[in-house]
Amino acid sequence: MTSALEQLRSMTVVVADTGDVEAVKKYKPVDCTTNPSLVLAALSDPGSEELIATEIEAGRSAGKTAEQVCDALTVAAGARLAALIPGRVSTEVDANLSFDTTASVARARSIVEDYANRGIGKDRILIKLASTWEGIRAAEILQNEGIDCNLTLLFSMAQAVACADAGAFLISPFVGRITDWYKKAEGRDSYEPDNDPGVKSVRGIYDYYKSNGIETVVMGASFRNIDQIKALAGCDNLTIAPKLLDELENDPSELPRVLSPDNASGVAPIDMNEATFRWHMNSDAMATEKLAEGIRNFDADHKKLIGIISERMAG
Repeated sequence: MTSALEQLRSMTVVVADTGDVEAVKKYKPVDCTTNPSLVLAALSDPGSEELIATEIEAGRSAGKTAEQVCDALTVAAGARLAALIPGRVSTEVDANLSFDTTASVARARSIVEDYANRGIGKDRILIKLASTWEGIRAAEILQNEGIDCNLTLLFSMAQAVACADAGAFLISPFVGRITDWYKKAEGRDSYEPDNDPGVKSVRGIYDYYKSNGIETVVMGASFRNIDQIKALAGCDNLTIAPKLLDELENDPSELPRVLSPDNASGVAPIDMNEATFRWHMNSDAMATEKLAEGIRNFDADHKKLIGIISERMAG
């Protein structure tokens, strides 16, 4: 019997939820997804030291600020990953722009330009934006310009519907963070996979998309264990951390397909506008709290990254 990971690859695009080069080389994912937390973690990787030093020196020589060097380093790290995979690298727009459509679009364009200057076309990257109403509107503008987007920090059907309506290339519903919220709210230690709130959320979104012929890719993210991953086998994409990729690689058990377009229930389309979106988010304490928390945490890591770069530039 082949490993659970190899079986998963036969029905789902496996994406590496890491910026670690050695992990990407080992697991050979189709795509890579990054965020400020993962870029921050890469700074402690000895294998990244030459890249960091090169970007800092180039930034210092060009008179760039620490924030500008941080932006360049993020793209440089993405460019290095792009050289190792056949697919795309997701690169995140600054979290503090999550409620500013115009600024998000401008930042996305600058990311695309930086990649182009490094010889990487826009067909090799995805722009990551938080699934706020403003972020979704930014994605709509960018998609119309031929810049594909990954809508992240997605916790609800309302967000998923709005992203689909905007023509987003891909969404990243966060399984584990949904589960974390419900475990705390309900005073539980665990759930069986079929009753896991995070798993059920992604299954519902997948069914809605396939029932309505929506081409937006569903990429489950933020997993806490391999049981959650197995419960979504067959999902378009799944982005998985190295630790869980390792567990799947060493798991010889049979992995049945759970999700398939052929099994769509035929659920009706949902009308979505700004007022409806904001009302549904307001009514969903989990989605509202986890979205806000995710934005805060990504912003904190971005600021921490800038601080480290600033110290290195001064030194």
